[in-house]
Parts: sequence; C-alpha cells; structure tokens
Amino acid sequence: MEFSDKDWVSRWALYSPDKMALEEHETGKTISYSDLNLLSNSFACDLDKTYKINKGDRVAVLYEFSIEYVALFCAAQKKGFIIVPLNYRLTQLEISEIIEDSIPGLILSDSKFSHLINDEYCHRVKKFSDLNDRLSNLGPVVVDIAENDPVFIIYTSGTTGKAKGVKYTHKMLLWNSINTTISLNLNSDSRTIVVMPPFHTGGWNVLLTPFLHHGGFVYLCKKFEPDIILNKLSSLKCSIFMGVPTMLAMMAKEISFDKSELECLDYIIVGGESMPISLIEKYAEKDIAIRQGYGMTEVGPNLTSLHQDDSITKKGSIGRPNFYVEHKIITEEGKTAEINEPGELWLKGPMVTPGYWNNDKATKEAFSQDGLWFKTGDIVIEDGDKYIYVVDRLKNMFISGGENVYPVEIEKVLRMLPEISECAVVGVKDEKWGEVGKGYLILHENHSISEDALKSHCSTYLAKYKVPRYFKTVMQLPKTDTGKIDRKTLKKW
Repeated sequence: MEFSDKDWVSRWALYSPDKMALEEHETGKTISYSDLNLLSNSFACDLDKTYKINKGDRVAVLYEFSIEYVALFCAAQKKGFIIVPLNYRLTQLEISEIIEDSIPGLILSDSKFSHLINDEYCHRVKKFSDLNDRLSNLGPVVVDIAENDPVFIIYTSGTTGKAKGVKYTHKMLLWNSINTTISLNLNSDSRTIVVMPPFHTGGWNVLLTPFLHHGGFVYLCKKFEPDIILNKLSSLKCSIFMGVPTMLAMMAKEISFDKSELECLDYIIVGGESMPISLIEKYAEKDIAIRQGYGMTEVGPNLTSLHQDDSITKKGSIGRPNFYVEHKIITEEGKTAEINEPGELWLKGPMVTPGYWNNDKATKEAFSQDGLWFKTGDIVIEDGDKYIYVVDRLKNMFISGGENVYPVEIEKVLRMLPEISECAVVGVKDEKWGEVGKGYLILHENHSISEDALKSHCSTYLAKYKVPRYFKTVMQLPKTDTGKIDRKTLKKW
C-alpha cells in the first residue's frame, strides 16, 4: 500500500487500527485511527470532487476543535490543500481582512459563528455536515506534496496593526514534532487533553499534531472549565497537559485541586508567559512538574524548554533551545552578545517558516540580510549555563490570558475617534489574565469621551481580549529623544 510521507494517519491506521485517536468532551464521540483515516480520505475526495479543492487551495475554518476538524487536517496532509484557521474571537471586520488576504475556495463554519462572516462571502460557506463523512474505504489519497508546501496559514496580529498570515509548512510540522518528542518523551502511549483553541499554533502544534505523529490519544475540549479539566486529567490518566498560567491558577483555586489524583502526569507544559514561582510551588506540593518554554507561530512553535528540575534555580528562564533549534543573540551593534549581555534572539533550523502569505516586505524584514536567521523581535540574555531569559519585547506586545496583544493595533482603532489627539496602550498586571491593556489618551481641547464609549468603539473593531481594561486621560505622553512614545516609562506610570 502506497503512503505519502506526509500522511501520518494512514500509517497509524495500519499499525494500530483499533487504537483510540480522539474523543470529544461535549459529545462523547470517539474515533479510532482506522476510522480517522477513512474519514479524512472521505473529506479529501469530497473536497476534490464536489468543491474542486486541490493542492494549494485554501480552506478557511471557523469552528471549535472537533473530530471533523482534526480529520480535515489529516485530509490536508494527504491532499495538499491549506487550512486557514479563523479566530472566532475576532470581529467580522477582522475576519473579513483575513478572508480577503487568503482568498479561500471554501469556508467551513459552525452556524453559531455565521454572524462573523460578511454577506459577500456567504456563497462559499459550508458546514462539516455538508462534507461526505461516510467511512467508505476509498483507498489512500496520494498527492506529491513538497516539504515547504504550507499545511496551514495561521494569522497573527502584526506590529503594523494588520494581521499577517504565517505559512506553516509540512516540514515545520515534522521538525516541530521531532523537537517536541525529544524534549517531552512522547510516544504512542502518551495521553493529553487539548483545550487551547484551533486558531492558534499552540492549539495545533504544541501537543495535538506531535501526538498524531506518534499515535497518541487526544481528548478535545472546546471550553476550559478548571474543575472538569482536573477531573478528566485524572480519569483519563493523561501523561501531559498544556496550558497558560491563567488556566493553571484557576485550576489551583478549585476546591477539588488538593484531592485530585494526578500521579499520571509526567508534567504540565506552560506557554504564553512566565508562571509565578508561587504557582509552580503549589503544583510541586502535588508532585506535578512544570515545564516552561518559549515559542512563536513563525518558528516551531516549540523552541525552548526549561526542565522541571530547574524551575526554581533558573526561575524566569525560558530554558535552553530544543534539539534541532539553532540560536544566536545579536546586540544593537550587530555583534554576537557576550554572557548576560542583552540582544535580539535569532533562530535557525528546519522548523522556521519560509515567510508570510502575500507579504514579501514583512518576510524580508523578519529575516537577517542573508535570509538564514529569523529575527524574533525579543530581547534576551543568556547566562553562563546557556539558559535564556526574555528581558524585553521589541514589538511592545503583551500577553493577556495567553493571547498576544499588539498595542499598535489598538491604537490604530482609538485614533479613529475624533476626540483623541494622541494615544498609547501598554500591558499592565492583572491577577486573572496576567496582563490587560491600559490606554493613555490625550484629548483634543474641549473634548471628552466616556470609558464606556471608548470600550464600545474598540469592541466594534477588535476582539474582546484586545479591548483595554483601563483608560486614563493625560496632558502628555512620555517621549524618547527621537520623538517616539517611551513605553518603558509609560508602563512605570
């Protein structure tokens, strides 16, 4: 039987046909690797015959995680079409920009998200239930797919205020899985719960796709509910779980936390932002190890890992690079940084994106002049033991509940208001979400605007998590010598 080397599920259907691959929390539905393979074959054939979707065509998806969504991914590995995960937390305007940029031949959308799709695109919209999901043995689908062909275009907020589509390739998929496996010791006995959303690289590529690559078991949860997750981690005997610090803090506050039996967990993977030491210690009391790391959509995403044994002695560190990740730290003068000298983190390896979709300018700016190194935009230091610490972000991004928020995107929306002369947004500490936005505003003379009006305006154009929690009117904003807003000073305010 002929298989493409990109087609993981066909091999597991051969090796372990009856092994459970996925289970849905909300419906209780399960699917074996054999049936997952048949379903993905059915999708691949129907997308070709009924909707004329072939290699290189885009399929935009506005759904929460489900068995069908994962089967669509497996079909993309077979057929070579490109999945564009749409973020259902965005506004209709933000989603329209992504659709206009990616030009999908088909949009798959859950009816509860239909209000997010502009009427002009409705003729392209279908549901998963419209696809042929009969588990007929259509035979393997073999298409010649190159390693640098995209399997996803994952859109991230940009520093210019416009979303950029990261080309996530089959090559990145493979090498991210290899890096993850070496770091976390994954195998076909590994079990996890995925509660991260499917419009993030974290939802797909921190654990889900490496698990599919290694024939593991994945429990899909559409919504994070701390008490349910605690219960399921125990009853399903999960070996690994991934979450952001906000989630882990909520779990630790549950009454059932102290009584939860979680001996099955080898460790919990933490991403998005640093986890407070007090919270690490809280989990340590239950003998649950915390593995912190660093990642980004354009590279990996699984790039560094701080071993659980170092979580206290190297607190604040993102750890060391994963096995097949090359790095260097470059100072403002363009030289390689010395020990503990700050510089921008540059990365190289087989898990680096070839660039941004339809955006040569952004691609060129993201790489070194020779095109070999991806410039992360993060300022780091590396100590004498080769542990890396993030000390600043060049891009002024902050993280709210695990979501990346770019101030320039919010400021662009605020400047649409006639009352506002100047504005700046920074992230401020928040007990629940880690950070939330705070907007500093200079109003035109004799003008005023309420906080409710500001939030209502932002909500029209921005996803809820991007809307600043606080606003403050000021007479002037701190500036650098070159006239740019001094965000470091602003954060100290």
